[in-house]
Order: sequence, then C-alpha cells, then structure tokens
Amino acid sequence: MTDKKHPVYSMAFSSIYPLYVNKAEKKGRTRSEVDEIIVWLTGYGQTQLETQMENGVSMESFFEGAPEMNPSRSLITGVVCGVRVEEVKEPVMREIRYLDKLVDELAKGKATGKKLRTSVP
Repeated sequence: MTDKKHPVYSMAFSSIYPLYVNKAEKKGRTRSEVDEIIVWLTGYGQTQLETQMENGVSMESFFEGAPEMNPSRSLITGVVCGVRVEEVKEPVMREIRYLDKLVDELAKGKATGKKLRTSVP
C-alpha cells in the first residue's frame, strides 16, 4: 500500500492558473470569468486569490486553505480528463476536478457559474 500523492498536489497553483486562463481565452472567454469561477468555488476574494499565486502555494494547500468551499459544488457532475468528477474519492483531487470541469464548461460556452449559483444542494 502506498500513500504517494498525485504530482499535481505539489504543483504551484500559480503554474496551473495560466493553463486555465489560456484554455478559456482560446475560446473567447476572459481571465475575469476564470477568476469568478475560482472565487465562487473556493471562497477566496480576488485579492486573496492573487496573494495565493504570489506566495506560490501548492494546489493541495490552495484547496485545503480555501476560506469556504461552495456547498453547491457537489452539483458539478460529468467527465473531465476521462474521470467522472462525482466519483473521485480523494477530497483534494475532487476539488481540483471540480475546478477543471468548471473551466472546461466555461471554455465550451456553457453557463456554469450562473446555473450553480442559483441551485441549492
């Protein structure tokens, strides 16, 4: 049995963030829309989000230190990177996959955040 964590856990959030932005911008979306999703999901304010990036926190620390993960995030379902997000057992990886899925939906032009904000778990 191994307790080895996935390599993405130790990657700096600030190194992953531009990938999210790039994916969205390639499809005509904006950095501010990506930020809006991240703020909605994690409870970080814009300044806190920027501070996390400046401090080079890991993906694991970014999600574990989130002020308030949105309770409606459990409504995020579907497949991202070949993985069904609602079936991910490990809590931090599930949070990462939620964000991946939201950015995917944003890039595809779907009304992600608006739909989730009005839903109650």
